[in-house]
Formats: sequence, C-alpha cells, structure tokens
Amino acid sequence: MNFENILIIKLRHIGDVLLSTPVLRGLRAAFPHARLTMLVNRGTEGVLAHNPDVNEVLCLEKGSWDAQLRFVHMLRRQGFDGVIDLTDGDRSALISLVTGAPVRIGFNAEHRWRGLLYSQVAKPRPIDQHRVDYDLCALRALGLDPQGNRPALFASWEEEQVVEAWLQEAGLSSAQGAPLLVLLQPGARYSLKVWPHERFAQLADRLTDKFACRILLGGDQREREVAEQIARKTHCAPTVIAGKFSLLQFAALVQRCALFVGNDGGAMHIAATMGTPVVALFGPTYPQRWGPRGGPAQVIYKGLDCRACYHPTCLRGDDSCMQQITVDEVFAAASRMLERTMAGAEA
Repeated sequence: MNFENILIIKLRHIGDVLLSTPVLRGLRAAFPHARLTMLVNRGTEGVLAHNPDVNEVLCLEKGSWDAQLRFVHMLRRQGFDGVIDLTDGDRSALISLVTGAPVRIGFNAEHRWRGLLYSQVAKPRPIDQHRVDYDLCALRALGLDPQGNRPALFASWEEEQVVEAWLQEAGLSSAQGAPLLVLLQPGARYSLKVWPHERFAQLADRLTDKFACRILLGGDQREREVAEQIARKTHCAPTVIAGKFSLLQFAALVQRCALFVGNDGGAMHIAATMGTPVVALFGPTYPQRWGPRGGPAQVIYKGLDCRACYHPTCLRGDDSCMQQITVDEVFAAASRMLERTMAGAEA
C-alpha cells in the first residue's frame, strides 16, 4: 500500500501532540515522498514548527457553523488518500470520514459508534502501554513496523538566540560562568495534578542552599501570578519566567537547564524531549502511559487508584495523591539528578 497525501489528526493538548511525533517520523520513513498534513487544536501548532517530517500544519476551525463547514469542505478538497486519527474522539472520527479518504485508521478505546467511521480500527497491545507506543499502533495497522519512539521538537536558530540574549542580560549564560539552572514548573492543566505551591517554594530554597543553583519558575501567562506567589515564599529569589517565552523558546531554555522538576504536563514532556534531566510528579494520571520520554528521568508516583474521583473533584482531601508527595523525596530525587549532571560535567 502506498500513499501520496496523508492527513494525521491529533486534537488534544501540547503534550499529546508532542508524544505523537514518532508517528510522523514513521510515516516519513515509510512514505518519503508523500505529503503529510497534521490537523491539531489551535495553540498546539508550535510543537510542529520546523519539524521536517510534516509538510503542513492545520488548526481546527471552531468558530461559527459556516466557518466550520468551509473548513470541512477545504479538507475534502485536499484529496487525502489516507487519514491517521490519533485523537481517540468522536469529532476527529467524523472529520476522518468527511475527508473522503479511502483509508481511515483510528482508535476506539471506548467501543463507541465512531469505530464504524474508520476503514480500520487500530488495536493497541497492552492496555497500559505508553501513549507514544499506543499511537504507533496506528502505523502497525498499516503493516508498518516503526523503529523510533522518541518524541521530537525543533527550536530554530532564531529561538536559540532569543534565549541566549535573555540569559546574557540576566547574567545566566554559560559563557558568563553562571550557576546551574533548575527550572521548576508548578502549574498544570488540572488542579488535581498540581503539587502544593508551598512545597515548590521549600524545594527551591533547599536546592539553592545545597547546589548554589539558580531557580527559574516556569508556566504560561495564566500561571504567572502563581509563580510570583511562590517566589515571594522563598528566600532564594528565583527568576519568574512564566509567560515570557514562546513554546519553542521555552524548549531552547529548558535544554540549557541542569534539571526540570514539575507536574505531569506539556512542559514536562518538552523538557524530557529536549534531553533535560526530569523529576516528574504524578498523581491522578499514570506514568506508565504518560511518563517522560527522552532524557534521564525520575518519576515520583504514589500509585493510588484515582478513577473514582479524577477531575473535577477528589474525595481524599488532604490525603490526595499529590499531597502525599513530600518535599524530602522530591529533594532527594532532584539531588541525585543534579549530582549525576555535575559528575558528568567534571568527567
């Protein structure tokens, strides 16, 4: 089976789109001359900028009904001969159908009606496999055997230069003999995935006292106030970078850090993809499915079954999964990672 024009659909969040990039690499290896178009939610398209495995990135139109109808007609006119739907959702299954592509591969984990809209339903292997491997099962449905399973993210020279200029202005460039940079990411998409903010403040002070490192507090613009509140609770005067950089500028910055510590989310996946050592804090989500892929990582996870009370409420209160993660154990994991980094730099 050969394809000339393939649509890949991933209508989820930043981390989900990033974890799907091995599918693009697998398709490019199998069909080097095909045109690959990826359809994503607006706000996640930055993940795919400069990615050599994709020819075009489209953002789903969610405006008026007329605008959505025009968008669907535009997709149909593209003449796709294959659709790979990685979303596991009803909307994307309908989009797959209306493209008119003769081959439509998608998932149907919930055994819903959408399975009837695909020409073939991909069947993942173990139920608890990592999302990267789950998505790659769509290629196996085509008879392909993809080899790589590491996500990919590409920052441009211009984005690197923006970060370097900021580091120099802040006196944090490696050329200036700056201390180790440690990036703490206190936010998350859902509140149940958030480690208590005061513990991030305590961790920042303890890491600074032991390693004389410089702490950066990350997040998007909506999380800037939280980052500033955490900074006020510390003695080490961390630098708040929340909302300061674009997605790929953030990737270039975190790549220069000796360590990333944060909750399960897009920033954690970006750090891992860029090869930065990661301490990832997991609560209501499962690290075997959503854990960091890329560089060295330490996951802290209490293994509680959260299916009964996951989003939007938690029935455990002060005994919730994130509350059970102590500053001592995160500090110990972070210390081990930093010590390895320092030992490697001296070797």
